[in-house]
Amino acid sequence: MSVAKGKTIIEVTVVGPDRKGVVADITNFIFGNGGNIEKINQNVVRGLFGMQLEGSFAEIERNQLDEGLKQLAKKLSMEIKVHYQEPNRLQNVAIFVSKEQHCLARILDAKKKGEIKANIPVIIGGDTTVKPMADAVGIPFYAVVHADQTEAENKILQLIDQYNIDLIVLARYMRILTPNFVWRYPNRIINIHPSLLPAFPGAYAYVQAYERGAKIVGCTAHFVTEDLDKGPIISQESFKVSKSDTLDTIKKKGQEMEAATLLEAVSLYLENRLEVYWGKVYTKEDQKTKK
Repeated sequence: MSVAKGKTIIEVTVVGPDRKGVVADITNFIFGNGGNIEKINQNVVRGLFGMQLEGSFAEIERNQLDEGLKQLAKKLSMEIKVHYQEPNRLQNVAIFVSKEQHCLARILDAKKKGEIKANIPVIIGGDTTVKPMADAVGIPFYAVVHADQTEAENKILQLIDQYNIDLIVLARYMRILTPNFVWRYPNRIINIHPSLLPAFPGAYAYVQAYERGAKIVGCTAHFVTEDLDKGPIISQESFKVSKSDTLDTIKKKGQEMEAATLLEAVSLYLENRLEVYWGKVYTKEDQKTKK
């Protein structure tokens, strides 16, 4: 995501029951406060309206903007959130994880070695499996184990706001996030999937690959959208399956590749080298080559 030099970028997300006039009211508010609209996207799924807007401001009065959006949310009976992206601040990354530890371990090691420049203020788990890893590096850990998905996501949303999170990394997080959650963080949730998407979707991709005699196995880092495993692809890697490979060796090789590929995607994001156009990811290098 690009950030204009010397400007503050805000990301406004709007979620609620579909109704007329929402887009006009939000855009007029941004213009009325001296902002420019950089990007805007909207969608409706089963009567639920979601909109993401990116605006830029040469000068910004946060208290005034926050209060104005709060009043607008009441008027529209919608949930409106604003996220500020300051170019001179280290980004805050939240890591979501379940039981598998390899991706989390690689990211924490990269942070320790200075390979990525970001804050990791919180780790959220689907259970307590990785809590010792978080404790060892002094990062607050929260296990969100609510059986009800709405309750779980409400708790997570509170944590994301509390820690002012810029990027969410799903480091083998095994819960499916709903559109109600995903719409709030457009192109700000990165997932690692254990196959070369779109083939072998779902949690047991390596098993499917092994059972079907796949000759090449790989993994995919992608942005998360409301369509499961169909978000814009950031990076992919693969390896050839040999005759001597077993399911265990394929898993081991795959997990090592997952960790490296996810870290690559996170690094590209943090270095502000990614752009998304019409559902496809481009690096800044791609854009220069086109020109």
